[in-house]
Amino acid sequence: MEYSHKKLVVWQRSMQLANHIYTLTDHYPSKELFTLVNQMRRAAISILSNIAEGRSRGSDRDFVHFLLISRGSCSELDTQLLLSHSQGYISEKECQEACQMCEELGNRLTRLIQHLDPSKR
Repeated sequence: MEYSHKKLVVWQRSMQLANHIYTLTDHYPSKELFTLVNQMRRAAISILSNIAEGRSRGSDRDFVHFLLISRGSCSELDTQLLLSHSQGYISEKECQEACQMCEELGNRLTRLIQHLDPSKR
């Protein structure tokens, strides 16, 4: 059974981002496995999961609440990517690419939030 959240471009892009983060963090030092890697993966999962959960709640108000959480997790992940670069775990190019994905996803989330709740403009 396909749920309506799977049809949302914002959910599809968040799935791409989560998969990208898993691949990117595969080569981090083992000392970061339970700290930065765990936090980054959890943030990416949070973005994806909150979109799905919010969509299934049945009201725009609830959906917006979960989209706001997703957007916060997206900003959290962006910050963790910058830290990863400053620690030398990812290259400038890898950081820019992943941060661009976060920025694009954050913008999509913002537009969807504003569409569902004009008071958020």
